[in-house]
Amino acid sequence: QAQLVESGGGSVQAGGSLRLSCDYSESIYGDYCVSWFRQVPGKEREWVAGIDNGGKIGYADSVKGRFTTSKDNAKNALYLQLNSLKPEDTAMYYCAAGIGGGCYEVVDYTYWGQGTQVTVSS
Repeated sequence: QAQLVESGGGSVQAGGSLRLSCDYSESIYGDYCVSWFRQVPGKEREWVAGIDNGGKIGYADSVKGRFTTSKDNAKNALYLQLNSLKPEDTAMYYCAAGIGGGCYEVVDYTYWGQGTQVTVSS
């Protein structure tokens, strides 16, 4: 059973930055897509950024140019650098891993972390 554990969330003012980390188990290897999602209460979980099994990195339009994701295979870790944060970025952020399907939808992912809260005040 693969495991993912997020850390690094917190409260910042608009314009600030945070760096999220996701440590995942060794069973999540190169053929997996790994991504960040976020969710606010009452809304659907949305894809934010991710790395597919070919190493291609993608971002949602809402975060493009502000967020950067990267992966360290030696450390089994996924990162999300959040810059120029806006109040609308406030959400619970999740990392996830999936294999055998696409890489941009919730249904493509089998393994999820417990989430880390990001709160941006105006």
